[in-house]
Amino acid sequence: MNPARLAPVGVLLLSASLAVQAAPGNLEQRVERLERVVESRALMQMQQRLDELEQEVARLRGRNEELQHALDNLKLRQRELYLDTDRRLQALEAGGAPATAAATGAPATTGPSAPAASASVSPAAATPAAATAQSGPTDAERQAYKQAFELLKQGRYPRAITAFEDFLKRYPDSGYAANAQYWLGEAHYVNKQYPQALKAFEQVLKRYPKSGKVPDAKLKLGFTHYELGQWKQARKTLEALVREEQGTSIARLAAKRLKRMKQEGH
Repeated sequence: MNPARLAPVGVLLLSASLAVQAAPGNLEQRVERLERVVESRALMQMQQRLDELEQEVARLRGRNEELQHALDNLKLRQRELYLDTDRRLQALEAGGAPATAAATGAPATTGPSAPAASASVSPAAATPAAATAQSGPTDAERQAYKQAFELLKQGRYPRAITAFEDFLKRYPDSGYAANAQYWLGEAHYVNKQYPQALKAFEQVLKRYPKSGKVPDAKLKLGFTHYELGQWKQARKTLEALVREEQGTSIARLAAKRLKRMKQEGH
């Protein structure tokens, strides 16, 4: 046994013995007094230790509740992100490009169909946008978009970001450009690069206002404002979505995040 641990006990016994010796009475009475003193001191020490242990348990219980709350919030956030991303991944074949592109393999156009190129106009004279509208995406264009999206699905976000940025530089007028811009924002978002994600989603609204990705971009704009602690902007964006996309899954996700913000006091 450790002598250091015996020292307090020895001091206690010595103090009790001196106290008993100083008190009047026969040997039996002195022994009884000694036992009472020892028991009293021991009980006091035990009670003190018990109080300390109770305080420690209370502290640990409070810490455990905090960690459980944080874990529940993290699970909720991951679940929302999974559902949001999974819905988009499953809809890729139908929404990876505008609806017409998904059905025909060519980018969709708005308004009347573009007239066929006149025989007097050479391909070299056409602008990039006109050439894309007339001929549809090239094999290289489709392959570049597919490769960038595959990197995103594999969770290789830094490489996906680079691939989508490269695609947008090479094919700024592509029928896939709006989607590439959106997925660029998504890659930044899941990689927790929120300022970059915010800029990417804003570009979807600015450069491709007629794209089917606009509602999705608005939702993620609201989510990104939330992650950045920009509560006013987040609330404004999400409340607008609830009104504009009433009855859709996007509106439900926006309403759910608004409810969470209210619960958190934002």
